[in-house]
Amino acid sequence: MRIGITCHASAGGSGILATELGIALAERGHTVHFVTYESPFRLQGFHDNIFAHSVDIVSYPLFRNPPYSLALATKISEVALEHNIELWHAHYAIPHAVCAILARDMLPPEKRFKLVTTLHGTDITLVGSDPSFFRITKYGMESSDAVTAVSHWLSEETEREFALSKPVRTIYNFLNMDKFNASPAERCKLAEKDEKIVMHISNFRPVKRVTDVIRAFKKISDQVPARLIMVGDGPERMSAVGVAKQLGLTDRVKYLGNHEAIESLIPCADLIMQPSEHESFGLVPLEAMACEVPVIGTDSGGVREVVENGISGYLCEVGDTESMAARAIEILTDPNRAREMGRRGRERAVQCFSEAAIIGQYEALYDELVGSPAAVMP
Repeated sequence: MRIGITCHASAGGSGILATELGIALAERGHTVHFVTYESPFRLQGFHDNIFAHSVDIVSYPLFRNPPYSLALATKISEVALEHNIELWHAHYAIPHAVCAILARDMLPPEKRFKLVTTLHGTDITLVGSDPSFFRITKYGMESSDAVTAVSHWLSEETEREFALSKPVRTIYNFLNMDKFNASPAERCKLAEKDEKIVMHISNFRPVKRVTDVIRAFKKISDQVPARLIMVGDGPERMSAVGVAKQLGLTDRVKYLGNHEAIESLIPCADLIMQPSEHESFGLVPLEAMACEVPVIGTDSGGVREVVENGISGYLCEVGDTESMAARAIEILTDPNRAREMGRRGRERAVQCFSEAAIIGQYEALYDELVGSPAAVMP
């Protein structure tokens, strides 16, 4: 099948999922065309059956801001027409689904593709629910041929917030389990041999509550020799640095910035801490589970569908850094418990969220919409 994909090209979870989906589809024999403002973060090197197209953004004095959405719609239409795209997959309702709809309408009727829109979280819970964007977000979903979300929680939130005339289907995020494993080549030289490594990975947006990580780590480090590794970057990084300085933790915290090969870092950790306000799914907890690393998360949003509380990690109330620290200390001081949690987490990740389990669900949806066999591999 000839498939187009638009997504955010940055290091966020939606762009990672979209890119990994495109790679997996290409490996199964489909032809995939990415249209983005720059090469997707996870699309490294050459991949057979994958083509990347950049959006040309025109800067003109008349425009206060370059009209990216119009340029994106134009590029989608051009690519779809030139390569006879059968199905377009937009990740995020706005601007990507709406741009795809405009692009589709520019095509001759016989060339118009089917459109799948996948919701990833903030496009619904933050951007889409804002009065300024509510109507166009709903229009984007209603005008799509199918709408999916990455967790049941997000599907329910979308249906509650927008009262759509069509159901939202849940198709979970996934991982290539061969890529994520529990055997780091070395301990990454991130800490001394007698120190435990606590790790946080995010885009440092306010919803990630990175200062909660610092406050919980203070309580942990008071009782356990440990070092905190902060991976990623974003607007709340300076807040995290400031809180760490106030708590006297500056020399106990390392900031690595964005990292392409996250699968090489996670196995170095003894614990992953993700205290988000909410997560639509929880990709980092899943990556940790695949690497047999226990998780401390929050009992909110879609992460409850990923992490089994008390089995592969612990889920605490949002903002309860006291409980997070106590659970973390329990894991870090009990190697047998930590190993068992890691083992159980890996088992659940492989069983429920593997590439093999999820890609087929997307292929079946594509097949349903296009009306021809989607799976081309034997």
